[in-house]
Amino acid sequence: MKSTDFFEEKPAEIDELDEKILKLITKNARIPFLEVARECGVSGAAIHQRVQRLLNIGVVHGSEFIVSPQKLGYNTCAYMGVILEKQKYHTVVVEALRNIPEIVECHYTTGAYSIFIKIQTKTNTHLKRLIDQELQNIEGIARTETFISLEMDFKRQVPIK
Repeated sequence: MKSTDFFEEKPAEIDELDEKILKLITKNARIPFLEVARECGVSGAAIHQRVQRLLNIGVVHGSEFIVSPQKLGYNTCAYMGVILEKQKYHTVVVEALRNIPEIVECHYTTGAYSIFIKIQTKTNTHLKRLIDQELQNIEGIARTETFISLEMDFKRQVPIK
């Protein structure tokens, strides 16, 4: 085993039927299994077993309704690169970020920033207040750089072969 193998997750073994199921359920998570079964030419029980297997091996997880931030008044989407004073602050900074509900994603990254986050706020003023009153007070953060998203052109799942 090479040292890099330790960090790479081996892809799950899935066949053509699994791929077809994944394409259907990722397009519409509420699609009835019987409709998936008809599309795939197999029984509803087979679909149920396949989906359960995909859940068990971690190919898919959860099922959720996606809330539209704009419909709840969250009209400002921003991304922020976070530079830490020292890498040892990573865990404590992430825990502090986790306690700010407007931070909807947090990634540990390589490159110019140690951490990259996605923030949803109601307004630019809300974002400024969040930066000034909460983010800048977190111990371990040396500085930040904020990017306001003007528009999301697209978002999608990873391709299924």
